[in-house]
Amino acid sequence: MDIKIFMFSFIITSILFFFLFIPTRLTLQISTIKPTTMDYFNILRTNQTYPVTFAYLISSSKGDTTKLKRLLKVLYHPNNYYLIHMDLGAPDSEHKDIATFVANDPLFSQVGNVWIVGKPNLVTYRGPTMLATTLHAMAMLLRTCHWDWFINLSASDYPLVTQDDLIQVFSEVPRDFNFIQHSSRLGWKLNKRGKPMIIDPGLYSVNKSEIWWIIKQRNLPTSFKLYTGSAWTIVSRSFAEYCIMGWENLPRILLLYYTNFVSSPEGYFQTVICNSEDYKNTTVNHDLHYITWDNPPKQHPRSLGLKDYRKMVLSMRPFARKFKRNDLVLDKIDRELLKRYKGGFSFGGWCSKGGKNKACSGLRTENYGLVKPGPGSRRLKNLFKKILSDRFFHQMQCR
Repeated sequence: MDIKIFMFSFIITSILFFFLFIPTRLTLQISTIKPTTMDYFNILRTNQTYPVTFAYLISSSKGDTTKLKRLLKVLYHPNNYYLIHMDLGAPDSEHKDIATFVANDPLFSQVGNVWIVGKPNLVTYRGPTMLATTLHAMAMLLRTCHWDWFINLSASDYPLVTQDDLIQVFSEVPRDFNFIQHSSRLGWKLNKRGKPMIIDPGLYSVNKSEIWWIIKQRNLPTSFKLYTGSAWTIVSRSFAEYCIMGWENLPRILLLYYTNFVSSPEGYFQTVICNSEDYKNTTVNHDLHYITWDNPPKQHPRSLGLKDYRKMVLSMRPFARKFKRNDLVLDKIDRELLKRYKGGFSFGGWCSKGGKNKACSGLRTENYGLVKPGPGSRRLKNLFKKILSDRFFHQMQCR
């Protein structure tokens, strides 16, 4: 009788365990940073590798799901890593939509290199929570995988070259170079950003609100020099490690200083690298983005459209921003620059069906490691010839 009671209890417990534990584990797999195991079954048979690897942070906020899905598909490459951060302030339905999109894509599941930040941050416009999100992503990616450069983008960005173009050109660039647009001439920012102090409620509150302005202003620092520039950067793994685990205290001192700074992503990395003896000579003074601004003081980028297409291409830059959702110019970029069709992936040597009027939809494992650059690589090479030339490179570095 005791054995029967034991068996009955065991069966009931097992059923409850199945219904309670299994759904919990499935939720954790979608919502945490822990990657799914990469499917090396066919990939490593070729013994092929790519010369460089990029780690992307793609940030998004409320209403960005359509743009985010499109950008992820167009940026995707099986050799890279992609970390998605959706603002905590976005509705739960949008968080679930993106998690389902990533989990249900066969290629993302096969390769296992697309992840979502499981505990996202509440991001405040012009507040340091934007910077905190970037540093958070760097730390997660440093711990999780090996890569050469970290690229931060928003859902409003779009590439103007394929990933094969980018891989081919960056394979010829020293691995310690950091593409950070910077200037010590603060101009109007001196009084509007250098001296004011703010508090970002997103650092301690779960309720989204604007930054708070402190009435009393502060003097400019004397122990380090302030720099400003673009929030969009491409930084080396070495510099990312320095910012996260710096062997000297400069990155931490400046992080504390920029906690009360307006639009800190436009100054923190610039000030860290230009005040560092180890890294100030690794800067390439360019953000590799095509952006057109509003009238002075140039705080807000214009939305790009078809009339901007020619200038975008002639700029030779690999990225552009910002774009409205499904703008017609994106379709033109897909067709003419990225060879992307029918909502598939951008063309690359890894694709199973790359070519004219054919969607690049899946991984051809025998082609893993194959790079097929197109016209975009030639444009980008021409840009790099200019910005990496002795005349531009050294004269435009931190001063």
